[in-house]
Amino acid sequence: MFEVDLLFDGTLCLLLTVLAIAAIHARDLYTAVIMFISFGLLLALTWARLGAPDLALAEAAIGAGLTGVLLFSALARCAPERATRTARPRMIAAAVLALAVMAILLQAALPTLEMRSALPALTRYHLPASGVDHPVTAVLLNYRVWDTLLELVVLLLALLGVRQLRPSGEAFPTAWPVLLAWARLLAPLGIVVAGYLLWRGSHAPGGAFQAGALLAACIVVLRLAGMLGPMDWARFPTRVLVCGGVTAFLGVAVITGAWGDGWLVLPASMAGRLILGLEIIATLSIAASLALLVVGEHREMDG
Repeated sequence: MFEVDLLFDGTLCLLLTVLAIAAIHARDLYTAVIMFISFGLLLALTWARLGAPDLALAEAAIGAGLTGVLLFSALARCAPERATRTARPRMIAAAVLALAVMAILLQAALPTLEMRSALPALTRYHLPASGVDHPVTAVLLNYRVWDTLLELVVLLLALLGVRQLRPSGEAFPTAWPVLLAWARLLAPLGIVVAGYLLWRGSHAPGGAFQAGALLAACIVVLRLAGMLGPMDWARFPTRVLVCGGVTAFLGVAVITGAWGDGWLVLPASMAGRLILGLEIIATLSIAASLALLVVGEHREMDG
């Protein structure tokens, strides 16, 4: 059994390396995008193999799915490219540089395998007062909640940046019958799974980012299939959904800073309810932001 696991892990590492190199050195952009999406799907399998199903779902939904749609959308707006061939000296120089960087990273990372950090023990010790039963959720939404707030701010700034680029707003082509059939099946299932991931985050891997990414993927599938109308940015509810995550976190920060023990220091008696409310709002905000980033149209971006 050990030999089979070792063979599988070795094959997985080899395929990841091959796909990464193929995505970088592909002769045309279309092939590069295909290789990138394949790399993302294989990376999701790697996270699942490492026992992190929440990261696997996020990688499959964002790294392969939504990012793949964005890349294909950008590729459709590009002029036809000329076939180019990378000079061999440049390829050799890039390979030498990559190997040097990898050696430096390995030299820095390998000693940490023998180190024992006190943080896991401290996390579990304070877990009863965090309001949740899972240490990852406690870290993201209690101990280091500022990190989560900043991630939401980055997502909001990315959406605002895309709005300034003003996409051409090309109409989506007619959906294939296969896409229509799969959209009717997968979208409702994905919404249910997103709700389950949100609920599961309090006591197991999951949470707002995974649920929001999966919900956004469902919105994109329905939009591409023509089964969902455009999300009009000019509408007030859409803006509330997009800005709701950052606003909710900042509101809690102000309240806890003024009448509590400090900025975003959640009181133990209310931590569980506050975290649940923040996760629900963050899920909707993440889903709306990612969906607008991927399938945002010209008239959606003008408001």
